[in-house]
Amino acid sequence: MKKSVDVIRWIGVAIFGIMAMYSLSEKGFLGALLFLLGGTLIAPMDIVTRLRSKFKLNKALSIILAIMLLFGGALATPTSEIPNDTNISESVSDDTSQEEADNSTTDKNTDTSSQDDISESEDTTSKAETNSAKEESTSTPTTTTKTEDTTSNPTSSNVGSGNAESINLSNIPAYSGKAYVTVNNNVPNFSTAELKTVGYETYSNLDSLGRTRMALASVGKDTMPKANEERGSISSIKPSGWNQAKYDHVSGGWLYNRCHLIGWQLSAENANKKNLITGTKYLNISGMLPFENMVADYIKETGNHVAYRITPIYVGNNLLASGVQMEAYSVEDNGAGICFNIYCYNVQPGITINYADGSSSSSGSPSTSQNNTTSTPTTTTKPEVSTNNNQQETNSQTVYITETGTKYHSTKSCSGLSRAKAIYDSTLEDAQNKGLEPCSKCH
Repeated sequence: MKKSVDVIRWIGVAIFGIMAMYSLSEKGFLGALLFLLGGTLIAPMDIVTRLRSKFKLNKALSIILAIMLLFGGALATPTSEIPNDTNISESVSDDTSQEEADNSTTDKNTDTSSQDDISESEDTTSKAETNSAKEESTSTPTTTTKTEDTTSNPTSSNVGSGNAESINLSNIPAYSGKAYVTVNNNVPNFSTAELKTVGYETYSNLDSLGRTRMALASVGKDTMPKANEERGSISSIKPSGWNQAKYDHVSGGWLYNRCHLIGWQLSAENANKKNLITGTKYLNISGMLPFENMVADYIKETGNHVAYRITPIYVGNNLLASGVQMEAYSVEDNGAGICFNIYCYNVQPGITINYADGSSSSSGSPSTSQNNTTSTPTTTTKPEVSTNNNQQETNSQTVYITETGTKYHSTKSCSGLSRAKAIYDSTLEDAQNKGLEPCSKCH
């Protein structure tokens, strides 16, 4: 009889052990501790029996206490799904509520100083990144912002129960004039462990080919730049596929940007090689930037956190990414404010790109008839950039810019600078590398 009881007790101990391991896998350390205590209480071991006697716990009390610990451990173990009640939100500590950075976007129509990249040549070192770019018509992600209400969010109810999955490019349509397409019905695929109300950033190591991989974060005011923090230079980083070229029909001239995966305005990351890829001006400005701005604006307005994952997608051993997958989900309101899953094309209208090494050639004026980014064009011709003396002299001429302006000026007395708080000298080449355009009043 005693042996039969001992077998039952050992079965109970095994159940408690399994529950403890499950709780640990879900980061439920308190639950795991409670399960271990419960299993110990009913273990048919001499040392446990002596301890129970010392604390005057008979078998009945031990079993009752073990059952209580079982329920306590279950309650302390994190659930595998996010509650659907969008009214539940966690307050953000005042200690992490820092003043928004002055460099962030303040006027969506005129100021894009929050964009991810310094558009610059290989040999140019520039401290400030482009403040604005009048680029190809930027696609506005109007369908990705959800209106907050008091009902559950059916389109994102399964977020929190998944894991990151690589995009199958065969399921992505060929580029046809729109900078991005939605993936998985626009629903991201985060796990519960990735949905945090405290800021964190994780960057993958470069692979064996030196390619930048996935970046994951919970972005909030605690990860954004501090008040008055300035962007640093990233010109020392040359991501895989960095084969820079200049074309007349690309705004600012230069084809490639050093694109942040998690933008500076969200992470305050500068020359972090694990966070920079070679991306076209079109990918940076028309594809990624509108979504990054949307996330930054949401954080500033609510103080909430956004789970944010950016994954470069490569074909085979290509050094240049065909595009990037962007996933985001607002944590405190269960996706009511931000919820999207998109793929942005790493293309440039009017340019044929060889994704094997990043070389390129002009395919005529910009149009919507671009090749699918999954294919590799056979041409590897890189256009030569003029280096004659007259061109160098023109590039080195002095122009005048402001910190957040969108134009460069040939004279300080230009009326376009009359309201500027600070005016800086620059070279024509640097101004064009930043994406600035000539002022119509003084040019």
